Amino acid sequence: MRETNEDDVESPAGAQRRIRRSPLLFTTPLVLLALLTAILLWEVIRSNIAAEAQTEWPWRLHLLDMDALGSLLAVAGGAVLARAQYARTVRPYLGWRGSWQKGHLREDASAWRVGVLNGGQHLAVIESWDCRLVLTGQVDSGGARWVDLDEAVTELAAAGLVVAQDFQIIRFGAGFPLAGTGGYETMLVGAFSKRFVRDVEALYLRFRVTDVVGDTHERVLNCMKGARTDLNAPLE
Repeated sequence: MRETNEDDVESPAGAQRRIRRSPLLFTTPLVLLALLTAILLWEVIRSNIAAEAQTEWPWRLHLLDMDALGSLLAVAGGAVLARAQYARTVRPYLGWRGSWQKGHLREDASAWRVGVLNGGQHLAVIESWDCRLVLTGQVDSGGARWVDLDEAVTELAAAGLVVAQDFQIIRFGAGFPLAGTGGYETMLVGAFSKRFVRDVEALYLRFRVTDVVGDTHERVLNCMKGARTDLNAPLE
């Protein structure tokens, strides 16, 4: 069995990227830090004006004692740094692998098997799973819309490709957990016959996952990438 590991950085199939941070666990500490910093600036300016002016509005407004403010700033700054460090620790590492194998389609025909894994040490939960299909002869436009699996299968069937004979694509629902493997064993995403590889220029899968701190990560893979190279020719 010949295998290929790929980390394509070209659009539309590219490297993993974080597309959204948790508003509660990321934005809130930053807002608190910014607010405390603004209060500190106010108190510094207020303390450096004449005593007579401090009796007039708005300079008579005293918000926080400097000692307490310093302690709160240290706590808020530490929380922001700790959250950033923890987010890197629990970040999922989404990878994929393709190889020609038998046993996934009818008649035990050779199929291009594609699998994904979470190489991180912590759980990630699938948020969405979308497809984008480019048949041979079509223009591969990065602006084409993403569709769900049912619509992609309907389009493939209209092109004459048969489920279980020419391809199978696994459905992953929202909330499905991708456990950190700590290894290289991939989970089956799809298997594609030689006819499928010939008739389909590209099959993009876009999956988004949420990690344990609420950040959302996205990975786009082209299931056909590598299937046509001589290095990965199917074993007969």
